[in-house]
Amino acid sequence: MSKALPTRSENYSEWYNELVKRADLAENSPVRGCMVIKPYGYSIWEKMQRALDDMFKETGHTNAYFPLFIPKSYLSKEASHVEGFAKECAVVTHYRLKNDPNGKGVVVDPEAKLEEELIVRPTSETVIWSTYKNWIQSYRDLPLLINQWANVVRWEMRTRLFLRTAEFLWQEGHTAHATAQEAIAETKQMLEVYAQFAEEWMAVPVIKGVKTANERFAGAEDTYCIEAMMQDGKALQAGTSHFLGQNFANAFDVKFQDKEGKLDYVWGTSWGVSTRLMGALIMAHSDDSGLVLPPKLAPIQVVIVPIYRNDEQLAQISEKVAEITKDLKKLGISVKYDSSDNAKPGFKFAEYELKGVPVRLAMGGRDLENGTVEVARRDTKTKETVSVEGIAAYVQNLLENIQQSIYNKALRFREENTHKVDSFEEFNHILDTKGGFILAHWDGTSETEEKIKEETKATIRCIPLNQEAEEGVCIYSGRPSKGRVVFARAY
Repeated sequence: MSKALPTRSENYSEWYNELVKRADLAENSPVRGCMVIKPYGYSIWEKMQRALDDMFKETGHTNAYFPLFIPKSYLSKEASHVEGFAKECAVVTHYRLKNDPNGKGVVVDPEAKLEEELIVRPTSETVIWSTYKNWIQSYRDLPLLINQWANVVRWEMRTRLFLRTAEFLWQEGHTAHATAQEAIAETKQMLEVYAQFAEEWMAVPVIKGVKTANERFAGAEDTYCIEAMMQDGKALQAGTSHFLGQNFANAFDVKFQDKEGKLDYVWGTSWGVSTRLMGALIMAHSDDSGLVLPPKLAPIQVVIVPIYRNDEQLAQISEKVAEITKDLKKLGISVKYDSSDNAKPGFKFAEYELKGVPVRLAMGGRDLENGTVEVARRDTKTKETVSVEGIAAYVQNLLENIQQSIYNKALRFREENTHKVDSFEEFNHILDTKGGFILAHWDGTSETEEKIKEETKATIRCIPLNQEAEEGVCIYSGRPSKGRVVFARAY
């Protein structure tokens, strides 16, 4: 607390890294590229998990768990899938250590080599579809709607806390269906679930769209996504939902008998979000003073700080605070009363501001006499003095207002930083001077997409769903275009 955070305008990347550490969300671990998620950070992730898990179960999904280790041969069965993940795989080759005969700790026992190497799970399609072969025989076994909460490993060389780490936490849904139409409907339904969670819980507005062939998940027929804009104008992919067609069913021979007795391969989907959402939450809302958390995901929604001269006054304030706390908890509001004597009120105010607690109540001797309390909101940093009478209902309404206000601010920012362009010159100018989302025409070819990426480091984030048809001319090639796509530089 002795040193101010770097500002976003001076160094956005340093601001982010410092905020993650100082707000006690996470820290680097002894293992390169991996992180320790600290209790405060994990509390936010738990709230995300709980909300998402409820939404999954409301749509008919159940949780299961599959192995961390995947036989190497499984990844070879779906060609595009293995090609997509081969460079990121961690491989287990031995199963035993032994004491070094030279007395230098332990070494790998060369006699303990595995007959077949095991891949540490980068994603679970292969091991799950090999299991589904035993679970699915008839149309009566469909649809199979499974989700798992797990960790995965993708050997990243350039890492950043929450945004890109070698190991991260996530959920991955894997479903099997009797028809392509059912599988596509599932893929779209889960995209809507992710969009609803991002907007209603995280207060982050998102664009729903389809990825281009270049950006599609390895092994999928189509990848749907939600894209969010961070405060530096960069895009962050916040969730993906994949229509797998019959690719994995073919690879693992997963067939079912339909009502007419005919055998056919099932149709699959997979979908997932990860702890990368923590990065999105931080970068979409926080300011130069610290975190700004939407109330629905804040571990502590209200903190109460007493301001007192002596123990007698503290006892009187504490008695009143106990009543307020009880009323707030009845409304399902999480409250912390910080009466610790190891820091002055000003220090505590700054600490809870850094941690993004949405509402702070302060009560001193004069408040006690007047039957009032000072209410400060984190998002706008405004304060007002309010009667203790009915304070619980007041705070409940305030939290709802803050949730919506944070969303509205992020939406305004996205709208102000979304630009339509019709030439490559204008595209480059906007990208270098303003950033944000650029809506531009593209000719639909992978070749043009790659050239734009090479020259500008901007990628097609998605082809927006439900956009009005608008024919035009590709900004790069000059060839006909069927509609605008979203370009941006991205995390």
